[in-house]
Amino acid sequence: MSSTLLEVTRACHEEVERLERLIVKDLQREPASNRERLFQSHRVRNMIDSVTSTTEKLIEIYEDKDNARKVEIAAFGGQSATGTNVFSAFYDRLKEIREYHRRHPVARVVDAGEEYEEILKQEPHVEFSGEEGFGRYLDLHELYNEYVNSKFGEPIEYSAYLDVFAQPHKIPRNHKLTRKYGEYLEHLLEYLIYFFQRKEPLQDLHSVFSKVETEFEEHWVDGKTQGWENNSQENGHAQDSIIDLDYYSTVEELIEVGREKLKEALAALGLKTGGTVQQRAERLFLTKDTPLEQLDRKHFAKPLRGLEQNGNAASSQQIDNSKEIALMEAKMKCLCELLSETILQTKENVEKKQALTYEEMEAEREEEEVQADTESDEEDQQIYNPLKLPMGWDGKPIPYWLYKLHGLGQEFKCEICGNHSYWGRRAFERHFKEWRHQHGMRCLGIPNTKNFNEITSIKEARFLWEKIQVRQGLIKWRPDLEEEYEDKEGNIYNKKTYTDLQRQGLI
Repeated sequence: MSSTLLEVTRACHEEVERLERLIVKDLQREPASNRERLFQSHRVRNMIDSVTSTTEKLIEIYEDKDNARKVEIAAFGGQSATGTNVFSAFYDRLKEIREYHRRHPVARVVDAGEEYEEILKQEPHVEFSGEEGFGRYLDLHELYNEYVNSKFGEPIEYSAYLDVFAQPHKIPRNHKLTRKYGEYLEHLLEYLIYFFQRKEPLQDLHSVFSKVETEFEEHWVDGKTQGWENNSQENGHAQDSIIDLDYYSTVEELIEVGREKLKEALAALGLKTGGTVQQRAERLFLTKDTPLEQLDRKHFAKPLRGLEQNGNAASSQQIDNSKEIALMEAKMKCLCELLSETILQTKENVEKKQALTYEEMEAEREEEEVQADTESDEEDQQIYNPLKLPMGWDGKPIPYWLYKLHGLGQEFKCEICGNHSYWGRRAFERHFKEWRHQHGMRCLGIPNTKNFNEITSIKEARFLWEKIQVRQGLIKWRPDLEEEYEDKEGNIYNKKTYTDLQRQGLI
């Protein structure tokens, strides 16, 4: 409706200014907890999206492709099609504006202060799974199952997978060109993007990925992409990079290369990869003296058309697929660098859970929920603590005399716990029963018994375990020396002596 176009323009400008003031006021507030900080980021993100959509609407109005704005401005000067009376045009416009506001009562001038408090108290709906712990940890269990059940994966534990998934350059290149690997990498990248957008909604991923793509193009042209070195130079010479046929004079010599290597070479040339080893070797050996465009069509995986008959189409398609997969790997590595702290916390949490029972995990989860609720209710106040004393149960620093009494200034390091520091004798003695020390002892293959209390060195723990094993071996029952036998005269011998005398015929 052209008669209300200027009112819509005014309302859009007002909405943009109101949202900008709200964004500034929201960012000036210091969140009381990580949960509140996440809510604040999502509120600001939603307001920025609203500003963007409203601005796009304003741009469309100012472009005035249908000349509606031009006609309405002309009507203000009495240059309407109905007549040239300025006063008639004014009252007609006033009537239209009143009618517009009657039908749209929300479109009134609103001061940001009226709804400032209500908006800042809103908690946006942010979806996190239970394993993600409201953005503290990653939930890669589905991708882990996809990894270990594939040909390019390894049968490793979930904690080890958290170190491996960010290193795709260690996977052999022949596995990267498979459809399964492409789907897995796509799912992994999709999850990391979704998680990063929920955890860091104010970060601009588009600009980050633009920079990654620019650097990737430079490295790809130079052949310096990690895991894909010199891949861009293989176009048209894929068969030379896999099998150099100049070194083979007969089909029998080519058979010794192996089934899988022959299959890779045939696939790189666009030839059929099926059949026995003999058939594969014969099919590949044909390309030694015969150009691809002169081969019979029955040897190719698909009928060739047009420019594909020169044999370069299969190789160029492979290079395009390689470049697409390499770009996804580069984006995934960039996200892993941005989420490096979260990945480390996820690994520590997984290792911690492996040493806990179900009841202990449930108790810890309830404690975290209560702690999150109390943090959201309390205001974050600046506490004067120049001596950096530990916090007490009331959230305030403990008295200095109590700090000295418990020896909290004394540091104890445990090599078995990964050189983790424990402050105070009480915390040091308690840690021998905690999950970190138990996990370290389990990695060493040593039972965490009372014999190993006060031992923090890996070398000492292994030495003591060897002594215990030797001592237990001496105490064990040895049938050769302790099993008793009796001869006809009633003399008693052990098993070894009785057997030796019996063999000599003395008894």
